[in-house]
Formats: sequence, structure tokens, C-alpha cells
Amino acid sequence: MRTKSAVCMFIAAAIAGAMLSSCGAPENTVHSVDDLKGKTIGVQIGTTGDTLAGDIEDGKVEKYNKYSDAVQALKQGKVDAVIIDKDTADVFVGKNSDVQLLDEGFADESYAIAINLDNAELQTQINGALAELDKEGTLKAIKDSYDGEEKGERYKSPENADRSKGTLVMATNAEFPPYESREGDEFVGIDVDMMNAVCDKLGYQLKIDDMAFDSVIPAVQSHKADVGVAGLSVTEDRKKNVLFSDEYTVTHLVVMVRKDK
Repeated sequence: MRTKSAVCMFIAAAIAGAMLSSCGAPENTVHSVDDLKGKTIGVQIGTTGDTLAGDIEDGKVEKYNKYSDAVQALKQGKVDAVIIDKDTADVFVGKNSDVQLLDEGFADESYAIAINLDNAELQTQINGALAELDKEGTLKAIKDSYDGEEKGERYKSPENADRSKGTLVMATNAEFPPYESREGDEFVGIDVDMMNAVCDKLGYQLKIDDMAFDSVIPAVQSHKADVGVAGLSVTEDRKKNVLFSDEYTVTHLVVMVRKDK
């Protein structure tokens, strides 16, 4: 049997829920990076944003397995902001009219391919392939095919591509458009096309293993994957656990907030 106080609490909770559903998420209170002080910040587990958010004064960090979950939490008012890669943020903003990006950038970062510490030979091979692809303009063309004037013209492997070296396993987290995501049963994205182009140069067949982002580097360490390619920025902590290829793109961390009403 419910007590009177319990009934009152139930009614109060119901009223609060009704008010939230009718009024929507709270108004945005983050208009600059300085406004992050004391706020609740959403991040994806294991990302550079996860690390940097911990340095924000009096900030509370909420960690999510996927950026899409962090963005949903922002829309619902569970977090005040999300720290996220600019290219990926642009995809989410394009699909969600109730979020926006601060004009002020948060930090710069560079992406590279993670390789097992014992496999310097593969590192050298991949760096050679990346250098060729850069010189040919293929790397730029791949990026442009997702967000440039040539958008839609995706990379295609030559029909007679050499696969004599067998399979190269790529660990990734396919929740990071435009770098890696799924279209039906197919993996697509800048990183996917780049690694297909690298494999075409080196004589491998690419195999993609989708997993949680914070499992990518451990998979490379344990030889479950040959490389980790998941929008991985080069940090001193990560360099203790894996080798990195030369950087293949420079991007920016930005702050996503609810759109001002």
C-alpha cells in the first residue's frame, strides 16, 4: 500500500515529467568555451575530447559509447554540451535542426593509423603508401568525396588490384561519420576508402572489424587487428601502446550545444 508521501512524490514526478515533455529541453547556456566551466559535458569514451573535458574547471563529464548517444543526451537536456570532431559534428548538425556549433574552436588534432609496436615494417609500408596517395592527390580526392565539391564520387579499387599479401584487418568504430559508418551492410567513410587505397598499393585485401572505440587500440596491441583506423588522434599516452603512421589529416575539436531559442 502506498503512503500519502509516496503518492505525493509520484504526482510531483509526473507533473515534472509532463512539464519537461511540454517545454522541451532547457535553453542553451553555453555560448563560448569559457561557459563550459561548471557544466555537464558529453564525450565519447576514449576520445581526445574525453581527455580534454576532464581539464575543464568544475566540469562534469558524461561518457558515451557513441557520439550519437551523446548528441541525443544533449538534445534531451541531459548534458549542456558535447565535445566532438568538426567533420563528424557537421554530419550531426545537418541531421538535427535543434543543435549548433560554437564559432570558437576547442582544439586541433591530427589523425593517424595505429599499428602494433612490434610491426615497424608495416608502419614503413603504410607510410610509403600514404606518401604516394598524397602525392597523387588521392587522399584529398577521398576526403572531398565526402565533404567537398566532388561529394559522392567515392573511391573504387582497381579491378585487377594485387591481393597477394593476404588480408589486413582494420579495427574501427563505425559510429564516426564521415570517417567510418555503415550504409546497410557496407562500411563507408574517409578512413574506409583511405585504407582500401592503402591496401591496393600494398597488395592486401582489407577486412574491417567494427568494435567499441576504446577497444580499437587494445585490438591492435593484442594482434586481433593489424591496424586501428578510427579517427585516432596521436597522443603521447597512445604512443606508449602503439606505433602511429604519418598523419593523414588534420581536424578540429568543436563544442556542440543546443540551438538558441
